[in-house]
Amino acid sequence: MTDGLDRVRAIAMLLPEVEERTSHGQPTFFVAGKQFAQYRADHHGDGLTVVCVRTSGADEQAMLLDGAPDVYRNPAYLGASGWVGIDLAGADVDWPLVEDRIAHSWELAAPRRLLEAGGR
Repeated sequence: MTDGLDRVRAIAMLLPEVEERTSHGQPTFFVAGKQFAQYRADHHGDGLTVVCVRTSGADEQAMLLDGAPDVYRNPAYLGASGWVGIDLAGADVDWPLVEDRIAHSWELAAPRRLLEAGGR
């Protein structure tokens, strides 16, 4: 287990009704059966360490990828569905940003009943 995975797990598990299970060989986080975050370390030999999260759609995805290419990646398989990968390599990871993006992704996947109950 890596420090990055430990931190991603700690962030995700603070959110309501989160379940962690392996999906496609990767630690993946779900709310109400819907995936909202996936930790990847050297996924299919890409050499990257990222957490993949949902965006609100293609416009937000493009804005993030274009606006901060040193932070965001277009992840294999999930990128086509509007997800981004946040680079977790190096000592200068912006963990508050990672926390916010994971929480935003949770909000995009969470059922209305959780959002109406106050969400996060």
